[in-house]
Amino acid sequence: MSDRAAVPFDPSSAEKAGQDWIDAMRAGEFERAWRINDRDLARLRRSGVDKHSGPRHMQRIWRGEELGGRHVLVRCYHGLGDTIQFIRFMPALRAVAREVTVWCQPALLPLLATAEGIDRAIPLHDGVPDVEFDVDIEIMEVPHAIRARQGQIALQRPYLSLPPGGAEFQRSRSGRVAVGLVWEVGAWDKRREIPVAALRRLSGSSTVLYSLQLGPGAAMAESIGARDISTADICLLARRIAQLDLVVCVDTMLAHLAGALGLEVWVLLHADCDWRWPAHGERSIWYPTARLFRQSRPGDWTSVIEEVRNALDQRNGASVAASPDRVVDGLGASISSREGNRR
Repeated sequence: MSDRAAVPFDPSSAEKAGQDWIDAMRAGEFERAWRINDRDLARLRRSGVDKHSGPRHMQRIWRGEELGGRHVLVRCYHGLGDTIQFIRFMPALRAVAREVTVWCQPALLPLLATAEGIDRAIPLHDGVPDVEFDVDIEIMEVPHAIRARQGQIALQRPYLSLPPGGAEFQRSRSGRVAVGLVWEVGAWDKRREIPVAALRRLSGSSTVLYSLQLGPGAAMAESIGARDISTADICLLARRIAQLDLVVCVDTMLAHLAGALGLEVWVLLHADCDWRWPAHGERSIWYPTARLFRQSRPGDWTSVIEEVRNALDQRNGASVAASPDRVVDGLGASISSREGNRR
């Protein structure tokens, strides 16, 4: 902490810095984003604000402390999708740290326990962490702290792997392409949500729909002809989506899970989408297996679904032409096929 006198923290300055950072990240100008973070961090240190005060998702934890040769505690204070997206930086962090402990959401523990760069993962709770450490950092602050380069962000291979175990559903043997769907989101930013009835357009003679939707929306699966295979168990969810051919979802945790596992995912975005997705184009630097479909006008999902339907028809036609007997029986064969395609 600086020995300068504490000064009031200016929220308007923080808000402008935050918007500048969003613009830089959206544009993929990462070094500019880290310079903005440097400026914001200097202001924060001068303010004297305690780093563990206020709502957790608003806390700034890392204050520029040295990470090299130290035991680093990584706090996962945001959503499940944020943790999955930013866990990619753990190998780079571990390359400089003596030890890395990830204090993460309990639902993610089995998935992260074997992730590269993590010495141990422990369950997040409302108290203090159950481990001694030298320095702590929030997981979304890690790329700034390590000055992440584009190559550490644009990974060309999966950075999470499927946990052991089998899937507990039998996919259709009809030869149709198996598509998993999620259309509702949590309370944050309902603009991401799609009326379930619109997804009925994705049902066709060459597709079979599976619902991965949790919460109240799960009851609507039957209305669009989708079979419900949803589960709150993230490891089981990972195994189930690996058994499908494609995931089509709104901007939610499932998009990050599929992308981190290297599975094909189509992400449906509203007109003013979150900073982690580019403002234009179909591809994301974060996930090479993701394809983006976006609103051209705020609130207009009809044209988005029509675009997805056309892309699905093209994809399905190409798949059938290439391999009419492509349906595999069971998760093991499905994964073997995917791994072979990646080599």
